[in-house]
Amino acid sequence: MLNNLIIGRYVPKDSFVHRMDPRAKLILVFLFVFIVFLANNTWAYLILGLYVLFVTALTKIPITFILKGLKPIIWIILFTMVFHIFLTRGGELLFQIGPLSIYEEGIRQAIFISLRFLYLITITTILTLTTTPIEVTDGMETLFGPLKKWKVPVHELSLMMSISLRFIPTLLQETDKIMKAQSARGVDFSSGPIKDRVKALVPLLVPLFISSFKRAEELAIAMEARGYQGGEGRTKYRLLHWGGKDTVMLIGLVVLTIILIFIRT
Repeated sequence: MLNNLIIGRYVPKDSFVHRMDPRAKLILVFLFVFIVFLANNTWAYLILGLYVLFVTALTKIPITFILKGLKPIIWIILFTMVFHIFLTRGGELLFQIGPLSIYEEGIRQAIFISLRFLYLITITTILTLTTTPIEVTDGMETLFGPLKKWKVPVHELSLMMSISLRFIPTLLQETDKIMKAQSARGVDFSSGPIKDRVKALVPLLVPLFISSFKRAEELAIAMEARGYQGGEGRTKYRLLHWGGKDTVMLIGLVVLTIILIFIRT
């Protein structure tokens, strides 16, 4: 299941979204996180869904690949849905058995909140699928460049975030490898009481932490060996270029924001 998680992975393609400036993609994702909370009715969520499908189509990445990558987090979405169905009250009472009751507003909120999660995760996943860690670093460093006036280590923070994204699939592969090794020794991760499953995770976490620290140390040594000294005086081989397609996508998102504000009830 861990191998299906695609957050943090980069899929090379020659698509419209891949060719966009990373600054534009970061701004679009940042704004989308805000405007998704403007949606509060069926039409708004339908329009947001069409927008997410449109952006997905522009990436040329099969939608089945993206949906397959969402499988590991589908339990979080289902848990959120069940939580809202039974705890949100309002509107007409649809079902009641003992202390459990389901209201019309509970069903409505469960669907809306789940869709909101799905849209946010899909858009942020598309960012990492279409943007290399180096592009993310360059984009963030440029966007937050003005903060250097206040002595904020922008380059180091951007590098840390891009390395974190890059290491997500690596750590997942490492976790899967350790789980298979522990399973071969008789450890059962998939059955039994929850208490036993939690105890079974202990021999998994220890080697995973050791492996993570070892990788971090190797990376630090490699960077020092190559003379890395932070962003001070550093030049770039590939310069960022803001094109017309970036402006068009931003205008499209602004139009979407205006539509969501007008149809908001």
